Amino acid sequence: MKGSVLAFDFGLKRIGVAVGDWETRTAHPLETIVEEANDPRFARIEDLIAEWRPVELVVGLPMSLEGEEHELSKRCRRFANQLHGRFGLPAHLVDERLTSVEAESRLREMGRSVRNNKSAVDSLAAQEILQDYFSK
Repeated sequence: MKGSVLAFDFGLKRIGVAVGDWETRTAHPLETIVEEANDPRFARIEDLIAEWRPVELVVGLPMSLEGEEHELSKRCRRFANQLHGRFGLPAHLVDERLTSVEAESRLREMGRSVRNNKSAVDSLAAQEILQDYFSK
């Protein structure tokens, strides 16, 4: 497969976004959409899709440590379906267990406060989600 991929760490208040490509199989944090209303969220996603021209999209699917889905899992499935419906691109779900924990750990390693950099955690988590997707 060739082309770029956008990944999303979906949250009710923020959506972390990462980008990567199949050629290098490397993901990079891109930004965090800090918006709760759907219209501005999807407007920004549309801009990102126009800019990066991905061949597919990836959405993190929250799971418990035991592998069970929970309330936010349904919202993430709905978000992935909306992405597919609006933009006509395949939208894959990827188990995102522990990606935020890993993102917070990386932020601390950089000497940055997790509390003061919530949006950085989201984009780093999206990067983890995409890197996991590339490694499968």
